[in-house]
Amino acid sequence: MKMLAYLLAIACVIVAVMYAVMPGGSLPTVMPGYNAGSTHIHTMHAVAAATAAVVSGDDVSQASV
Repeated sequence: MKMLAYLLAIACVIVAVMYAVMPGGSLPTVMPGYNAGSTHIHTMHAVAAATAAVVSGDDVSQASV
């Protein structure tokens, strides 16, 4: 179960970085926020994904106590 939580946290970090550095037109088409030709950076999506990563990682450390 810990491994799954760690993998989820890593995936969320990767998604957060993608949202923070890639404009909407460069995101993969399956990601929310994709808009062809858009130059908008989805900062709130990045914050939400980073928060999910922290919560996932924190949940693992709390479970082992």
